[in-house]
Amino acid sequence: MSNFTGVAESVQLFQLVIYIPTFIFGLIFNMIALWMLLFRIRKWMETTTYMATLISFDSLLLITLPFKIKAYNVGDEWKLGSGVCTFLESLYFVNMYGSIFISVCICMDRYIAIQYPFYSKLLRSPKKATVTCVLVCIFVWGSSAGFLIQLRDNDESHCFHRFSDATWMNIPLVIMLEFIFLLSAVLITFCTAHILFTLKNKMRNDLYSASGGPGKSSKILLGNLLTFMFSFGPFHLSLLLYFFVKNGIISQVYTKQLRIFIQVSLCIANINCFLDGVSYYCVLKEFVKTNS
Repeated sequence: MSNFTGVAESVQLFQLVIYIPTFIFGLIFNMIALWMLLFRIRKWMETTTYMATLISFDSLLLITLPFKIKAYNVGDEWKLGSGVCTFLESLYFVNMYGSIFISVCICMDRYIAIQYPFYSKLLRSPKKATVTCVLVCIFVWGSSAGFLIQLRDNDESHCFHRFSDATWMNIPLVIMLEFIFLLSAVLITFCTAHILFTLKNKMRNDLYSASGGPGKSSKILLGNLLTFMFSFGPFHLSLLLYFFVKNGIISQVYTKQLRIFIQVSLCIANINCFLDGVSYYCVLKEFVKTNS
């Protein structure tokens, strides 16, 4: 999103420190979690459907990180062609928002199952979860790829750099991205708060307290909420502020600082792929252990 020459060396070093372990350990934990889903649990359920989709989104995003690292290190000398760059950038941004949508679906699925158990069979099913995931994939791929094709500079053929000024003048695009995040954050917070309240009431039952089930579930849910806010909140804040600068709402004096803010917040957002993998690996490991 920025000119390569404008990237400070300290920021490039920070990106390497974050991206390399995120790529390595993120892929490891996501692949292990996917293997457990396919070969240890082997059940087509709502939860496993959403988790498999989220793991796929995260893994595809992780695959783009080496290209992003290479692009920052080589800069203008590494030209893969506009088509290849659009594809790589689509993988990167599409799967980021795909992860956001699926995270919301997982949280809402839990909310329905716990808050409305009598309607759960009507509202939830593995088939409905699969259809939801397919629709999410179609939406994020179709909309994001279309925007990227329009917003890239036509004369630029190296990746992850120098999106045209139209990116920052496109008010509908920025509003849509901010709306997606804010709505997702509100839904996840609402669902998590209600689920935690319900689980807290269940913990008053001696049977549940002895098993420790609701206590573990509460920690996982709260951890997922905090991870979501920590990962995606800074990036969408930086996106909005940089949009204000480019459109003269905020002084141009802060352009360099906000450009750095965007680059750093993107690194933080990508950590979510690693944290998701660790979280679901632990959940699946506990699930297999409990069933055994």
